[in-house]
Amino acid sequence: EDFTVYCSSKHYNKRLSLYKKAQLVYLPFEANGSGSVLYDILSVFHAIFTGHRHLLILGVSGALIMPILRFCMPQVKVVTNIDGIEWRRDKWRGFAKKFLKFSERLAVKYSTKLVVDNAAISDYVYEAYGRRCDIIAYGGDQALQKSNTTCFENLTADGRPYALSVCRIEPENNVHTILKSFSESTLDLIFIGNWKKSSYGMALHAQYSEFHNIRLLDPIYDVGELFSYRAGCSFYVHGHSAGGTNPSLVEMMHFGKPIIAYDCVFNRATMEEQGYYFSNENNLSEYIDEYLNLSEGDRLLSIAKRRYTWDIVRKQYSSLFLKAGADNKDTY
Repeated sequence: EDFTVYCSSKHYNKRLSLYKKAQLVYLPFEANGSGSVLYDILSVFHAIFTGHRHLLILGVSGALIMPILRFCMPQVKVVTNIDGIEWRRDKWRGFAKKFLKFSERLAVKYSTKLVVDNAAISDYVYEAYGRRCDIIAYGGDQALQKSNTTCFENLTADGRPYALSVCRIEPENNVHTILKSFSESTLDLIFIGNWKKSSYGMALHAQYSEFHNIRLLDPIYDVGELFSYRAGCSFYVHGHSAGGTNPSLVEMMHFGKPIIAYDCVFNRATMEEQGYYFSNENNLSEYIDEYLNLSEGDRLLSIAKRRYTWDIVRKQYSSLFLKAGADNKDTY
Protein backbone atom coordinates (compact mmCIF):
# COMPACT_ATOMS: atom_id res chain seq x y z
CA GLU A 1 0.00 0.00 0.00
CA ASP A 2 1.01 3.66 -0.34
CA PHE A 3 1.98 5.49 2.83
CA THR A 4 2.82 9.12 3.43
CA VAL A 5 4.68 10.17 6.57
CA TYR A 6 4.84 13.81 7.65
CA CYS A 7 8.10 15.16 9.09
CA SER A 8 9.28 18.41 10.60
CA SER A 9 11.90 19.87 8.25
CA LYS A 10 13.55 21.61 11.20
CA HIS A 11 14.93 18.30 12.43
CA TYR A 12 16.51 16.99 9.22
CA ASN A 13 19.60 18.22 7.43
CA LYS A 14 19.24 15.46 4.84
CA ARG A 15 15.68 15.08 3.61
CA LEU A 16 14.85 11.80 1.95
CA SER A 17 11.78 11.70 -0.25
CA LEU A 18 11.28 7.96 0.21
CA TYR A 19 12.02 5.67 3.14
CA LYS A 20 11.10 1.97 3.16
CA LYS A 21 8.37 2.53 0.55
CA ALA A 22 6.85 5.47 2.47
CA GLN A 23 6.64 8.90 0.89
CA LEU A 24 8.07 11.61 3.16
CA VAL A 25 6.58 15.10 3.25
CA TYR A 26 8.35 17.88 5.18
CA LEU A 27 6.60 20.81 6.83
CA PRO A 28 8.51 23.89 8.09
CA PHE A 29 7.07 23.74 11.60
CA GLU A 30 7.99 22.15 14.92
CA ALA A 31 6.23 18.87 15.58
CA ASN A 32 6.39 19.45 19.34
CA GLY A 33 5.17 22.15 21.70
CA SER A 34 2.82 24.88 20.53
CA GLY A 35 4.00 24.47 16.92
CA SER A 36 2.52 20.99 16.83
CA VAL A 37 -1.01 22.43 16.51
CA LEU A 38 -0.29 24.03 13.15
CA TYR A 39 1.93 21.13 12.11
CA ASP A 40 -0.82 18.55 12.71
CA ILE A 41 -3.60 20.58 11.09
CA LEU A 42 -1.60 21.29 7.94
CA SER A 43 -0.53 17.64 7.74
CA VAL A 44 -4.19 16.59 7.76
CA PHE A 45 -5.11 19.16 5.09
CA HIS A 46 -2.24 18.05 2.87
CA ALA A 47 -3.14 14.38 3.31
CA ILE A 48 -6.79 14.98 2.42
CA PHE A 49 -6.07 17.09 -0.66
CA THR A 50 -3.56 14.51 -1.95
CA GLY A 51 -6.17 11.77 -1.86
CA HIS A 52 -5.59 9.99 1.46
CA ARG A 53 -8.68 8.68 3.21
CA HIS A 54 -7.15 6.72 6.10
CA LEU A 55 -5.23 8.82 8.62
CA LEU A 56 -3.16 7.90 11.66
CA ILE A 57 -2.70 10.93 13.90
CA LEU A 58 -0.18 10.75 16.72
CA GLY A 59 -1.24 13.04 19.56
CA VAL A 60 -4.18 15.37 20.06
CA SER A 61 -2.62 18.78 19.31
CA GLY A 62 -4.38 19.13 15.97
CA ALA A 63 -7.75 17.84 17.12
CA LEU A 64 -9.40 21.18 16.34
CA ILE A 65 -9.66 20.03 12.72
CA MET A 66 -11.48 16.80 13.55
CA PRO A 67 -15.08 18.08 13.89
CA ILE A 68 -14.75 19.88 10.55
CA LEU A 69 -13.23 16.80 8.94
CA ARG A 70 -15.94 14.50 10.27
CA PHE A 71 -18.73 16.86 9.11
CA CYS A 72 -17.33 17.65 5.64
CA MET A 73 -15.77 14.30 4.77
CA PRO A 74 -17.37 11.51 6.81
CA GLN A 75 -15.78 8.90 4.53
CA VAL A 76 -12.34 9.71 5.94
CA LYS A 77 -11.27 7.24 8.63
CA VAL A 78 -9.20 8.75 11.44
CA VAL A 79 -7.26 6.60 13.89
CA THR A 80 -5.84 8.72 16.70
CA ASN A 81 -3.15 7.66 19.13
CA ILE A 82 -3.84 10.08 21.97
CA ASP A 83 -0.28 9.63 23.25
CA GLY A 84 -0.85 9.63 26.99
CA ILE A 85 -2.73 12.01 29.24
CA GLU A 86 -0.71 14.97 28.08
CA TRP A 87 -2.65 17.68 29.93
CA ARG A 88 -1.73 16.11 33.28
CA ARG A 89 2.00 16.66 32.78
CA ASP A 90 3.56 19.06 35.27
CA LYS A 91 5.19 21.12 32.53
CA TRP A 92 1.81 22.40 31.27
CA ARG A 93 0.08 25.25 33.06
CA GLY A 94 -2.91 27.55 32.56
CA PHE A 95 -4.20 27.87 29.01
CA ALA A 96 -1.91 25.15 27.62
CA LYS A 97 -3.29 22.60 30.09
CA LYS A 98 -6.91 23.55 29.32
CA PHE A 99 -6.27 23.49 25.57
CA LEU A 100 -4.73 20.01 25.70
CA LYS A 101 -7.64 18.66 27.72
CA PHE A 102 -10.11 20.21 25.25
CA SER A 103 -8.14 18.73 22.34
CA GLU A 104 -8.21 15.33 24.02
CA ARG A 105 -12.00 15.55 24.30
CA LEU A 106 -12.33 16.41 20.59
CA ALA A 107 -10.01 13.59 19.56
CA VAL A 108 -11.91 11.04 21.62
CA LYS A 109 -15.29 12.20 20.28
CA TYR A 110 -14.48 12.52 16.58
CA SER A 111 -11.90 9.80 15.86
CA THR A 112 -13.06 6.67 14.11
CA LYS A 113 -10.83 4.55 16.32
CA LEU A 114 -8.69 5.36 19.35
CA VAL A 115 -5.28 4.00 20.25
CA VAL A 116 -3.51 4.27 23.59
CA ASP A 117 -0.17 2.79 24.53
CA ASN A 118 -1.02 1.58 28.03
CA ALA A 119 -3.86 -0.26 29.77
CA ALA A 120 -4.00 2.39 32.50
CA ILE A 121 -4.71 5.10 29.89
CA SER A 122 -7.36 2.89 28.31
CA ASP A 123 -9.08 2.68 31.69
CA TYR A 124 -8.89 6.48 32.03
CA VAL A 125 -10.45 7.09 28.59
CA TYR A 126 -13.31 4.71 29.31
CA GLU A 127 -13.99 6.22 32.74
CA ALA A 128 -13.77 9.82 31.45
CA TYR A 129 -15.47 9.47 28.06
CA GLY A 130 -17.08 6.04 27.86
CA ARG A 131 -15.06 4.96 24.79
CA ARG A 132 -13.08 1.81 24.30
CA CYS A 133 -9.52 1.97 22.99
CA ASP A 134 -7.15 -0.36 21.23
CA ILE A 135 -3.91 -0.76 23.18
CA ILE A 136 -0.84 -0.61 20.94
CA ALA A 137 2.50 0.20 22.51
CA TYR A 138 5.89 0.50 20.80
CA GLY A 139 8.55 -1.80 19.53
CA GLY A 140 11.84 -1.81 21.38
CA ASP A 141 13.80 -4.40 19.42
CA GLN A 142 15.51 -1.73 17.27
CA ALA A 143 17.62 -0.95 20.36
CA LEU A 144 19.50 -4.22 19.86
CA GLN A 145 21.57 -2.80 16.99
CA LYS A 146 25.25 -2.94 17.92
CA SER A 147 27.70 -0.25 16.97
CA ASN A 148 30.03 -1.21 14.12
CA THR A 149 32.35 1.75 14.48
CA THR A 150 32.84 2.53 18.14
CA CYS A 151 33.99 0.40 21.05
CA PHE A 152 33.04 1.29 24.62
CA GLU A 153 35.12 -1.11 26.70
CA ASN A 154 35.59 1.25 29.64
CA LEU A 155 32.21 2.76 30.31
CA THR A 156 33.36 3.54 33.83
CA ALA A 157 36.85 4.61 34.76
CA ASP A 158 38.10 1.15 35.74
CA GLY A 159 35.40 -1.17 34.46
CA ARG A 160 33.35 -1.10 37.66
CA PRO A 161 29.70 -2.23 37.67
CA TYR A 162 27.25 0.56 37.01
CA ALA A 163 23.55 1.37 36.88
CA LEU A 164 22.07 3.18 33.90
CA SER A 165 19.28 5.70 33.41
CA VAL A 166 18.20 7.41 30.15
CA CYS A 167 15.46 10.05 29.94
CA ARG A 168 14.45 13.63 29.31
CA ILE A 169 15.52 15.67 32.32
CA GLU A 170 12.15 16.67 33.77
CA PRO A 171 10.77 16.61 37.34
CA GLU A 172 8.08 14.06 36.44
CA ASN A 173 10.88 11.63 35.56
CA ASN A 174 12.16 11.78 39.14
CA VAL A 175 15.70 12.64 38.09
CA HIS A 176 16.35 14.38 41.41
CA THR A 177 15.31 11.28 43.35
CA ILE A 178 17.59 8.99 41.35
CA LEU A 179 20.61 11.29 41.65
CA LYS A 180 20.08 11.83 45.37
CA SER A 181 19.98 8.08 46.02
CA PHE A 182 23.15 7.38 44.05
CA SER A 183 24.98 10.32 45.62
CA GLU A 184 24.65 8.46 48.92
CA SER A 185 25.97 5.23 47.40
CA THR A 186 29.33 4.01 46.15
CA LEU A 187 27.82 2.27 43.11
CA ASP A 188 28.44 3.98 39.78
CA LEU A 189 25.60 5.58 37.84
CA ILE A 190 25.66 6.63 34.19
CA PHE A 191 22.79 9.01 33.50
CA ILE A 192 22.12 10.11 29.91
CA GLY A 193 19.83 13.08 29.28
CA ASN A 194 19.34 16.64 28.03
CA TRP A 195 20.84 18.41 31.05
CA LYS A 196 21.16 21.78 29.33
CA LYS A 197 17.53 22.02 28.20
CA SER A 198 16.04 23.50 31.38
CA SER A 199 16.93 25.24 34.62
CA TYR A 200 15.94 22.02 36.40
CA GLY A 201 18.47 20.01 34.43
CA MET A 202 21.25 22.58 34.70
CA ALA A 203 20.80 22.84 38.47
CA LEU A 204 20.99 19.06 38.89
CA HIS A 205 24.03 18.87 36.62
CA ALA A 206 25.82 21.51 38.70
CA GLN A 207 24.90 19.75 41.93
CA TYR A 208 25.82 16.17 41.04
CA SER A 209 28.46 16.29 38.30
CA GLU A 210 31.30 16.34 40.84
CA PHE A 211 30.36 13.07 42.51
CA HIS A 212 33.01 10.46 41.74
CA ASN A 213 30.46 7.70 41.07
CA ILE A 214 28.02 9.70 38.90
CA ARG A 215 28.55 10.38 35.18
CA LEU A 216 26.09 12.77 33.58
CA LEU A 217 26.21 12.40 29.80
CA ASP A 218 24.57 14.52 27.12
CA PRO A 219 21.84 12.93 24.96
CA ILE A 220 22.93 10.00 22.79
CA TYR A 221 20.79 9.32 19.75
CA ASP A 222 22.98 6.74 18.04
CA VAL A 223 21.32 3.36 18.63
CA GLY A 224 24.61 1.49 18.44
CA GLU A 225 26.27 3.70 21.03
CA LEU A 226 23.31 3.38 23.37
CA PHE A 227 23.49 -0.40 22.90
CA SER A 228 26.91 -0.44 24.56
CA TYR A 229 25.70 1.42 27.64
CA ARG A 230 22.56 -0.69 27.93
CA ALA A 231 24.28 -4.03 27.41
CA GLY A 232 27.02 -3.18 29.90
CA CYS A 233 24.95 -2.03 32.86
CA SER A 234 24.14 -4.14 35.91
CA PHE A 235 20.60 -2.79 36.13
CA TYR A 236 18.44 0.05 34.81
CA VAL A 237 16.58 2.77 36.73
CA HIS A 238 13.41 4.15 35.14
CA GLY A 239 11.98 7.24 36.82
CA HIS A 240 9.06 8.16 34.56
CA SER A 241 5.84 8.77 36.48
CA ALA A 242 3.52 9.99 33.69
CA GLY A 243 2.71 9.53 30.03
CA GLY A 244 1.83 5.86 29.67
CA THR A 245 4.17 3.30 28.11
CA ASN A 246 7.60 4.84 27.70
CA PRO A 247 9.69 3.82 24.65
CA SER A 248 12.97 3.84 26.60
CA LEU A 249 11.51 1.34 29.07
CA VAL A 250 10.36 -1.17 26.44
CA GLU A 251 13.71 -0.78 24.67
CA MET A 252 15.56 -1.64 27.88
CA MET A 253 13.35 -4.66 28.52
CA HIS A 254 14.87 -6.27 25.41
CA PHE A 255 18.26 -6.41 27.15
CA GLY A 256 17.11 -8.81 29.86
CA LYS A 257 18.45 -6.63 32.67
CA PRO A 258 16.85 -6.03 36.08
CA ILE A 259 14.79 -2.81 36.03
CA ILE A 260 13.85 -0.62 38.97
CA ALA A 261 10.96 1.60 37.89
CA TYR A 262 9.04 4.36 39.58
CA ASP A 263 5.93 2.88 41.19
CA CYS A 264 2.99 4.04 39.07
CA VAL A 265 0.19 2.30 37.18
CA PHE A 266 1.82 2.99 33.80
CA ASN A 267 5.09 1.23 34.60
CA ARG A 268 3.36 -1.66 36.33
CA ALA A 269 1.16 -2.19 33.28
CA THR A 270 4.15 -2.02 30.94
CA MET A 271 6.18 -4.57 32.91
CA GLU A 272 3.16 -6.67 33.90
CA GLU A 273 4.01 -6.19 37.60
CA GLN A 274 7.46 -7.72 37.10
CA GLY A 275 10.70 -5.95 37.97
CA TYR A 276 11.16 -3.70 41.00
CA TYR A 277 9.51 -0.43 42.02
CA PHE A 278 10.51 2.61 44.05
CA SER A 279 8.48 5.57 45.26
CA ASN A 280 11.12 7.57 47.17
CA GLU A 281 14.84 7.84 47.84
CA ASN A 282 14.78 5.27 50.63
CA ASN A 283 13.13 2.61 48.45
CA LEU A 284 15.62 3.15 45.68
CA SER A 285 18.61 3.23 48.04
CA GLU A 286 17.62 -0.18 49.42
CA TYR A 287 17.64 -1.68 45.92
CA ILE A 288 20.98 -0.03 45.12
CA ASP A 289 22.56 -1.49 48.25
CA GLU A 290 21.31 -4.96 47.33
CA TYR A 291 21.76 -4.72 43.57
CA LEU A 292 23.64 -8.03 43.37
CA ASN A 293 20.41 -9.77 44.42
CA LEU A 294 18.29 -8.21 41.67
CA SER A 295 16.86 -10.59 39.07
CA GLU A 296 13.73 -10.83 36.85
CA GLY A 297 15.58 -9.59 33.77
CA ASP A 298 14.64 -12.77 31.92
CA ARG A 299 10.96 -12.26 32.70
CA LEU A 300 11.08 -8.72 31.33
CA LEU A 301 12.80 -9.95 28.17
CA SER A 302 10.06 -12.54 27.68
CA ILE A 303 7.39 -9.82 27.97
CA ALA A 304 9.28 -7.61 25.52
CA LYS A 305 9.44 -10.38 22.91
CA ARG A 306 5.74 -11.10 23.35
CA ARG A 307 4.47 -7.49 23.28
CA TYR A 308 7.09 -4.95 22.25
CA THR A 309 8.52 -5.69 18.81
CA TRP A 310 7.91 -3.57 15.73
CA ASP A 311 6.60 -6.53 13.78
CA ILE A 312 3.89 -7.00 16.42
CA VAL A 313 3.07 -3.27 16.42
CA ARG A 314 2.89 -3.19 12.60
CA LYS A 315 0.39 -6.07 12.58
CA GLN A 316 -1.69 -4.40 15.29
CA TYR A 317 -2.00 -1.15 13.34
CA SER A 318 -2.73 -3.00 10.08
CA SER A 319 -5.53 -4.92 11.78
CA LEU A 320 -6.90 -1.72 13.29
CA PHE A 321 -7.09 0.06 9.93
CA LEU A 322 -8.90 -2.91 8.44
CA LYS A 323 -11.48 -2.64 11.23
CA ALA A 324 -11.75 1.13 10.78
CA GLY A 325 -12.43 0.70 7.08
CA ALA A 326 -15.10 -1.92 7.64
CA ASP A 327 -16.82 -0.18 10.53
CA ASN A 328 -18.94 2.89 9.83
CA LYS A 329 -19.80 3.47 13.47
CA ASP A 330 -17.96 6.01 15.60
CA THR A 331 -17.40 3.63 18.49
CA TYR A 332 -17.17 -0.11 18.97
